[in-house]
Amino acid sequence: MASYKFWKTQPVPQFSSANEITDGPIRLIQLEDIPLEPEKLLPGYEWATLDLDDESHLDEVFHLLADHYIEDEDNEFRFLYSKHFLKYAWQPPGWIKNWHVGIRASESKELVACICGIPATITVRKKELQVSVIDYLCIHTSLRRRRLTPVLIQEMTRRCYQEGVFQAVYTSATVLPKPVATASYFHRSLNWLKLFDVGFTSLPPDSNKDAEIEKLALSAEPSLAGIRPLSLEDIPPVHKLLCRYLKRFDLALSPTQEEVKHWLLGTADSPDDEILWTYVVEDPDTRAITDFVSFYIIEDLVLKNPKHRSIKVAYLNYYASEAGFSRKRADLEERLEHLMNDALVFAKSNGADVFNALTTYHNHLFFDKLKFGRGDGALHFYLFNYQTPPISGGNSYMRPETNRVKGGVGFIVT
Repeated sequence: MASYKFWKTQPVPQFSSANEITDGPIRLIQLEDIPLEPEKLLPGYEWATLDLDDESHLDEVFHLLADHYIEDEDNEFRFLYSKHFLKYAWQPPGWIKNWHVGIRASESKELVACICGIPATITVRKKELQVSVIDYLCIHTSLRRRRLTPVLIQEMTRRCYQEGVFQAVYTSATVLPKPVATASYFHRSLNWLKLFDVGFTSLPPDSNKDAEIEKLALSAEPSLAGIRPLSLEDIPPVHKLLCRYLKRFDLALSPTQEEVKHWLLGTADSPDDEILWTYVVEDPDTRAITDFVSFYIIEDLVLKNPKHRSIKVAYLNYYASEAGFSRKRADLEERLEHLMNDALVFAKSNGADVFNALTTYHNHLFFDKLKFGRGDGALHFYLFNYQTPPISGGNSYMRPETNRVKGGVGFIVT
């Protein structure tokens, strides 16, 4: 419990909180109480504001994350975010340069830590909030015992308060006070043999390699008529469809049209920079957009395998379907099965080795039929300076809440 010492001083729900929770801010922030200057760092270190439009800063962030960011529990895999992905994730519409925070060694100027915040509008049980979405907290391995994490969080908090933003959303694989929702990861193998070679997956009892490859084979072509890549002209109807769909969730993004364009269309200037794929389904008769699905691909470094340097991991992004407004749960379930099958086909054709999805959104409706398997990891969702009763993250998948089609989490953190 010693690790919670810092969090007990912060405006976050505590594990000892009363069962009766009233939705709203935990602490009212007075502008005159916001420090004008950051907290002093340990001797030999200094604060920095990172500018990803500066190629040298972008290069520093890339290498810090590539060498020191999240690894799995067995230290076999580590995220390898491309520079283009970092700009996509750190620079959505309305991004604030001052929320890209770093710590440097004073003498060498080496970047040794960073944290990122981006602005967003979310809804929490129909209440609209302006928040910062906090991510990419990374500290050089050699400095992990210097307690820089609380200092980074406090400095990010100060900078957000200065912009008049008093709430935040963040996720972590670590249990902290106090998750508003908890989700589990599910994985769908696309290149089973490679995943087996690198230790990402194992051979089930009473099976063999050929049987697993055959079991997980996909068709070469999509199944839905009228499915095609998203275009700029599709953004207005896709924005409208997504906003309607997200209203079904207790914790959800409330995006502008420009944000939908950014998060779904991306900013790639060439095929080499492509990180994001979005497909719409167009009704052949009415020309209306009835569905869309999106995913992005991140490379994971393989740290202990002489045969493979990396694997490519597709992550399910936002999606929506008109079938979600049907009175029949079966209509949505059937439509999502086809839509997600096609997402798997497209992800594989674009080089992905595995497709990941959380138990959030309506993902539980297609996991079994599309042969997703539960992973080891969990992701906890947190609200800073805001409290609300617990929200389902689908972590109890395979229990009665599997029938859920309303409520839950409809929010993606890239």
